[in-house]
Amino acid sequence: MSNKIHHTAVVHSSAKIHEGVEIGAFSIIHSNVILGENTYVGSHCELGIPTKLGDQSALIIGSNSTIRSHSIFYESSTFGEGLMTGHRVTVREKTTAGKNLQIGTLSDIQGDCSFGDYVRLHSNVHIGKMSRLEDFVWIFPFVVLTNDPTPPSDNLLGVTIEKFAIVATMAVILPGVKVGRHALVAAHACVGKDVPPQMIAAGVPSKILGPTSNIKQIGNSNESAYPWPKHFRRGYPDEITNCWDEEFQ
Repeated sequence: MSNKIHHTAVVHSSAKIHEGVEIGAFSIIHSNVILGENTYVGSHCELGIPTKLGDQSALIIGSNSTIRSHSIFYESSTFGEGLMTGHRVTVREKTTAGKNLQIGTLSDIQGDCSFGDYVRLHSNVHIGKMSRLEDFVWIFPFVVLTNDPTPPSDNLLGVTIEKFAIVATMAVILPGVKVGRHALVAAHACVGKDVPPQMIAAGVPSKILGPTSNIKQIGNSNESAYPWPKHFRRGYPDEITNCWDEEFQ
């Protein structure tokens, strides 16, 4: 299977490009880059930007990934298979991610971050340095994960979002906060204290309003909306959702 590289793209001879890769017009692929097979890179992207803040390791993009136009990735990061971005995404150095990370248009990952499998970031999301997001987390538009308790300083405390947690639109999570497994942060909340598992945090400053099981599905007042994997499966492979059936039965 041959690669399809636009004649205006600039691909360094030392970059490692696996089979079935497509690179769009005017994109730049630096020397310290490994692109997995069947990966698509749109136009006007720049991958593997050198930086003194990295460790000089390669930018590794897993197989079957899609990086849409005008996206920027620095070196010294590793992404599992199935990475998918919107347009104009920026990802800084020393970021690691598992399978099927999705990064929405105009989102910004500030580096030194980690993501589990199947993490979903919607558009216009800011992920501060040292953030840690576990498997199956959902982050909705205009969310900000901060990291500096006394800005500006070098004393950074990353945010932790545990498995299956949801952070709704325009919420702000303050430095060092942990959002527990299956928890829900409501829209516009400003969260300065840890959110226990399966609890709702809402308001400015946020308060714990009770368990997520109190929230009922629209149109079915007898069924709780949470944990969401009981009823939402779109975009997840059967081998994943079969495990959910065992966990939530």
